[in-house]
Amino acid sequence: MTSMSFLVILVCNVITITVNAFPSTLDGPFAPLTAPLDPNLNPVAFDLPESDPSFVHPNSKFLPEQISVSLSYSADSVWISWVTTGCCEEDSVPLDPNSVQSIVQYREFNARNRNKHATGYSIVYNQQYNALKKNYTSGIIHHVQLTGLKPNTLYQYRCGDPSLSAMSEVYYFRTMPKSTSESYPHRIIVAGDLGLTYNTSTVLTHILSNHPDLVVLIGGFSYADTYLANKTKLDCSSCQCDQNRTSSDCDFCYNSRESYQPRWDYWGRFMEPLTANVPTMMVAGEHEIEQQTDDNLTFVAYSSRFAFPSNESGSFSPLYYSFNAGGAHFIVLNSYTPHDYSSDQYIWLESDLRNINRSETPWVVAAWSLPWYSTFKGHFREAESMRTNLEDLLYSYQVDIVFNSQVDAYERSNRVYNYTLDQCGPVYITIGAGGAGKLETEHVDDPGNCPDHSQRNWVGSCSFNFTLGPVNNELCPLNQPDYSAYRESSFGIGMLEVKNETHALWSWNRNQNLYYLAGDVIYIVRLPDICSVYN
Repeated sequence: MTSMSFLVILVCNVITITVNAFPSTLDGPFAPLTAPLDPNLNPVAFDLPESDPSFVHPNSKFLPEQISVSLSYSADSVWISWVTTGCCEEDSVPLDPNSVQSIVQYREFNARNRNKHATGYSIVYNQQYNALKKNYTSGIIHHVQLTGLKPNTLYQYRCGDPSLSAMSEVYYFRTMPKSTSESYPHRIIVAGDLGLTYNTSTVLTHILSNHPDLVVLIGGFSYADTYLANKTKLDCSSCQCDQNRTSSDCDFCYNSRESYQPRWDYWGRFMEPLTANVPTMMVAGEHEIEQQTDDNLTFVAYSSRFAFPSNESGSFSPLYYSFNAGGAHFIVLNSYTPHDYSSDQYIWLESDLRNINRSETPWVVAAWSLPWYSTFKGHFREAESMRTNLEDLLYSYQVDIVFNSQVDAYERSNRVYNYTLDQCGPVYITIGAGGAGKLETEHVDDPGNCPDHSQRNWVGSCSFNFTLGPVNNELCPLNQPDYSAYRESSFGIGMLEVKNETHALWSWNRNQNLYYLAGDVIYIVRLPDICSVYN
């Protein structure tokens, strides 16, 4: 490993260490390390009030708001999405999605050629409020795909309806580099469970300060499902239930959620400084399920408000899809959709992995919500059935990195496969501390924290996907397991910088530190000569 030409400060609570080079996965596996809890850090997150200026509805009902850019499958295309007329009140008449045009005017930045125009489509969705038997109808949501773009090129654009003199201000985005083993976006930010809290404000500031080329957000966006229709905040953090979700504690938290939809509009307005200028990819989590009353629909707000490269990647579902970011191939999966061998998600995943050209995209990165390798008490092994169904497939095709959220803490694994250290297994990174929820501070290996599986009520999602560990048939490890390289309880974001076809620099950045300081830094190194793909 060559020394870096600049100094980077690693901050670990009261100890400050200055280093000239970073460790790499070649130096591992590393002995498990748990960072002590910062005594000055409040583990409780407080939601921003509805009076926050960033939540304010625009004066004109036709003026585009909640603007976002998302990637298509390849570098020559992106999606532009926005909302007009904002949110509507309960029991209002649904808006006509054809009453406003969906047009984007765009061109290369500083180019002398005239603007190009692209048109798209618009939709309106409903969300039923369970307890009150009322219905929310959204604003008009627009999606426009821009095609024929140049790779790694800065574009400027406006969106809206020019016939109504309702066009947005000018925004900018940069396309991804062409998919080759030598081309990568400079900086990719990964964060999970942002919500709308004071911590989220710090997270957003840190993201913008790092000038990312791409942002991947994993689950927990608006947290609309934690609010009743009367704007009352629910606290379901301690909810437990039996396998049929019949306990009284669970009834209120899971079966009577009304999902206060204006929180989605608040979130879209709050995040617009980022999402309107930086391609941002969404990964659905538990808080996006938002089950409806009569027709059992789920993920309605999530799948309506954002655009996804689903059709381009052959999945036909916004819940699992893939895309290329230069020489990195990203795979998005869903923890709450069937993933058994006969499921659409499994069949699509196997096809997507089989068709990856590793000479063009040597890096393969996967992301979904529920983690497989978290050692925190919350959500421990809730995704065990997903792991047993899909882990062999990911290992066979040599997925390099896996990002998860859901657990409100940070944890990085050694390379692992089936709970065993393996130099060809992925590095699993749990990064669900993006600002929402209450920080997880307890570990399953702490005394008294091992869940009692005989009661079969300890899994918050009531999925009961538990299996005994492969070593000593243990229910919970007695110490931090060897596959857990580093863990800590703090809010923050992660940053991935792919340097070439074998080396990528990963760093964890805490909220309480300055944006250019990192709490955990490591080079993730691929070993294609040793860890070959096999079918």
